[in-house]
Amino acid sequence: QVQLVESGGGLVQPGGSLRLSCVASGIAFSPWSAGWYRQAPGKQREVVAQIFDDGHTQYGDSVKGRFTISRDNAAKNTVWLQMNNLKPEDTAVYYCNDLGTFSWGQGTQVTVSS
Repeated sequence: QVQLVESGGGLVQPGGSLRLSCVASGIAFSPWSAGWYRQAPGKQREVVAQIFDDGHTQYGDSVKGRFTISRDNAAKNTVWLQMNNLKPEDTAVYYCNDLGTFSWGQGTQVTVSS
């Protein structure tokens, strides 16, 4: 059973940066394919970024050029999301997802406000 634990969320001013981490246990395949999603109040969950087993990455249109997803290829069970130039509209709960089993973490809150 895959278990995911996110961390790194918090309150940041517009233009600031945060780095989210997702640590997984029980992964069946390596390299690990994973994604970050977010859900703002009253809105549907949306994809933020994904990284696949071959290293290919893809991003949601609203975060391209500002966010970067990466993977710890040594430990093989950690994925990060570096978020730069944060905007108030980035405020949401951010969730990590295992693309193999579609398992979800508990989420971490990111709030961008002055």
